[in-house]
Amino acid sequence: MLKALPGPIRGGLSLVLYALNTLFWCIWLFIMAALKALVPLPGWRRGCSRVLNAIAESWIWGNNLNQKITNSTRWDVKGTDALELSQWYLVLANHQSWVDILVLQRVFHRKIPFLKFFIKKELFWFPFLGQAWWALDFPFIKRYSKAKLQKKPHLRGKDLAITRKACEKFRHIPISVMNFVEGTRFTLRKHDQQQSPYTHLLRPKAGGIASVLHAMGDRIHRILDVTIVYPGGVHSFWALLCGNIREIKVRVRSLPVGPELIGDLVNDGGFRHQFQQWLNNLWEEKDRSIEEMMSC
Repeated sequence: MLKALPGPIRGGLSLVLYALNTLFWCIWLFIMAALKALVPLPGWRRGCSRVLNAIAESWIWGNNLNQKITNSTRWDVKGTDALELSQWYLVLANHQSWVDILVLQRVFHRKIPFLKFFIKKELFWFPFLGQAWWALDFPFIKRYSKAKLQKKPHLRGKDLAITRKACEKFRHIPISVMNFVEGTRFTLRKHDQQQSPYTHLLRPKAGGIASVLHAMGDRIHRILDVTIVYPGGVHSFWALLCGNIREIKVRVRSLPVGPELIGDLVNDGGFRHQFQQWLNNLWEEKDRSIEEMMSC
């Protein structure tokens, strides 16, 4: 019945449902985060972290239900059959829209451990969600421009050190560390500015994922290479709410974590070159995959 409503009405209703679902679960999330902070015992805090992740999974379940009852988007997903909730994963994906996050949460819900993203430090102040991400131990990082690094060279590598420190929290409970390797959403303007060698992608950045593997290489079970395509064109979050995204295609490839992918990106120039080449090759394959997915 809801799917038959006009787009704007459906979008408004869906937005209200998202807000109510978020507010409801944030209340429980903040209560549990406070209990976790009050008792500084490692075992207690690990138990609280498990409960916090379970609350977040329930929030995602509510969001997924919202999508199912308010829009009729066709989902074409392949490659998620052999995944396990008991393992650690590093998830890499192309990035085009804020919708990508909802896509990843829906595709991997109850298939792999809860997804945790690298988030810009400024987003901590985003109402409710910023504080929820903090309570869930999402890694907040501060990126420095090339100009600032030239003026203050002592800041070079600091963001990677923060990443490695954040990953130490992830060693005790299975989780999935998510990274949008391009560092920002794809636009034609950014593509031209970068002079990207890829048709559908920006240049990949190696620092974040290399730091995760350096800190957690003995824990990460597999790397999940995720390709997201919107055959009808990239749309906004509002378009998703209104049911204007007709189809979403997702392909997941499970890759091994070999010893050649674990090293010190900052201090080892040879490893840095090797790792960047591996990532560039992965991005070339992803670019071809996007072309094939769009033509089918």
